[in-house]
Amino acid sequence: MTSPEHRKAQIVRLLKGLETGDPDAVAVVDEAKYIQHNPQTHEGSEGLAQLFARLAKTNPRVNIVRIFADGDFVFGHTEYDFSTRRIGFEVFRFEGDRAVEHWDNIQPRKGPNPAGRSMVDGPTEPTDLDKTEANRARARELVQSVLIERRFDALDGYLDPNGLVQHDPELEDGNEAWRAALEATEAGRPLLEYQTLHRVLAEGSFVLTVSEGARATKHSAIYDLFRLADGKVVEHWNTIEAVAPKSEWNNDNGKF
Repeated sequence: MTSPEHRKAQIVRLLKGLETGDPDAVAVVDEAKYIQHNPQTHEGSEGLAQLFARLAKTNPRVNIVRIFADGDFVFGHTEYDFSTRRIGFEVFRFEGDRAVEHWDNIQPRKGPNPAGRSMVDGPTEPTDLDKTEANRARARELVQSVLIERRFDALDGYLDPNGLVQHDPELEDGNEAWRAALEATEAGRPLLEYQTLHRVLAEGSFVLTVSEGARATKHSAIYDLFRLADGKVVEHWNTIEAVAPKSEWNNDNGKF
């Protein structure tokens, strides 16, 4: 079986190919099996090659800030400069040494936030590898029981009592600032609404959750990256991206 570190290296090369235009970077993709969930990208490795060629003309910059592996999945936290600066999460599913499926969630870079933090700074290497499954379960429970079911009275039980380190570009540090943002409503509807948890990926102290919901009533994908210590969430990063109408999709696989 291909090692997690080799898979990570393959994905780093693939993503850096956006910057270099390297056509060989897409060799990790199994064209015959590849399922593309970015609605704006065409299916298969040919679609990726076209994307790389187009973006290379804009003198792009790609920085892979964090890269993790979880079973057959590799997931990364990235920053891009494609004429405009953006922050993203990239998720790839492998079969053997080839990538066969891809999801992402990208939003414009904002900030620094009121705490002076960027959307990507902070620790990058996972610790507590023996606690991967416990941390996965804890993050899953947080999203399902608190964020989806909106049981915000239970939120503090999942967070570091010393206060959450926050990278959301609009929020202060601290548990109360995040809770207030999650509780906020407009015309009787939540400003940020979690509806369905699709995926929970983890390596050690880091857990990525992939949720579907709405922001300001717009159908959205919500990716949250949590860093946990001693069973508590101590740090949080996220991206929120509106899901394009189906009439604008370049493939039929769906965002999730």
